Amino acid sequence: MIRIVRIDLDETLGDRLGYRTSRLAGREANAKSARRSWKSAINERTGIKDALLSMAAGIERCMYCGDSRGTDIDHFEPIRFAPLRTFDWWNHLLACSTCNSNAKRDAYPCDEHGDSLLVNPSAEEPSDHLELTLSEGKYTGRTHKGWVTIHIFQLNRTDLSLGRATAFARCKSMLRDYLNLEISERPDEAAITKLALERQPFADVLHAMYKVADLPGAATVLGGDDVLKVLSRWREGG
Repeated sequence: MIRIVRIDLDETLGDRLGYRTSRLAGREANAKSARRSWKSAINERTGIKDALLSMAAGIERCMYCGDSRGTDIDHFEPIRFAPLRTFDWWNHLLACSTCNSNAKRDAYPCDEHGDSLLVNPSAEEPSDHLELTLSEGKYTGRTHKGWVTIHIFQLNRTDLSLGRATAFARCKSMLRDYLNLEISERPDEAAITKLALERQPFADVLHAMYKVADLPGAATVLGGDDVLKVLSRWREGG
């Protein structure tokens, strides 16, 4: 899971979502009526999904697992708990069907103060709560919130762990390829390689590699000085 930068909606769509919310509030909507209103709001749902797709990492990846294509609009705080947030732009995230319908569903655990125990990647930095072990492709929690998020989204299911470990090997290889292309003075091919790496699934792997690059012994963890050299330069915008 990586940080997602939320964009501002165009004024027309924002106004429509505000109008929908005011209608729900005026009718003191419950979960059933809010879901009915959501289902009928075809244009609003299309606009929201298009905006989420433009925000997603890689090529329209799920904002939770980072692997599968995002196909669903997930209400981060589910409609059954917060019907008046049904059309709240800040409550919408892009999810794959597995994360949305099989893993999270209507789960929304909170602490004793009523604050969510799920990491919201568009509102906070996931790495504050989650740590990725690159060689294993598995997450551990830095905080209680991190552990709850791993459990609810099933972030360590076998396919995801294997996928991340494979992505780590692929990242190392592509970073070396990039460096060799630069040395060979083939800048166009190097640029294509960089773009392909940034667009691949499991963007969390590359982001975790950036963070490891700051640590002592980073070259050993990342697979060599050549890999570390490219990562350090990219991180600085080079």
